Amino acid sequence: MSRIGKQTIEIPTGVTVTVSDSILAVKGPKGDLSRPVHELVTINIADGVATVDVQNKEEKFERSLWGTFSAHVKNMVLGVSEGFTRQLEVNGVGYRVAMQGTDLKIEVGFSHPVIYTMPAEVKASVEKNVITLNSANKEKLGQIASEIRAIRKPEPYKGKGIKYMEEVIRRKAGKSAKAA
Repeated sequence: MSRIGKQTIEIPTGVTVTVSDSILAVKGPKGDLSRPVHELVTINIADGVATVDVQNKEEKFERSLWGTFSAHVKNMVLGVSEGFTRQLEVNGVGYRVAMQGTDLKIEVGFSHPVIYTMPAEVKASVEKNVITLNSANKEKLGQIASEIRAIRKPEPYKGKGIKYMEEVIRRKAGKSAKAA
């Protein structure tokens, strides 16, 4: 049995969840999300609660779909009602980040600034050296955050680069001087 799949998903007020033609659509105050539903998965909505079920609970592939789609529904409902936030921190001497319209202008030690174009569904804001990303779509938010981090990953000697706010950089000792 899928422990995640058999849990019920509470649908808060102001959020509507519909399934039609194997497309799951969730609408709420923060936006609208939709996702195709696999043919082996059924999603039932009744009395403000959504449940996910599969045809054969003994089949390994179907059990994996059960938990996956349950997590997708939960993330979509949470996204359109509350939204998701991800923060990145820019560390390093001369490393800067600024908003240029809706795009990010990132200066991280290259000969030129890197302009990162933000998609419409992800909102970015910059305060000092912290980039804050907001979106209703958890997958898109994580993808954008990882792409921004990949511009200049933190290095282990001085910790310079772009890192997630909660990330801990394991530091290495530099070259030690030769004993005389």
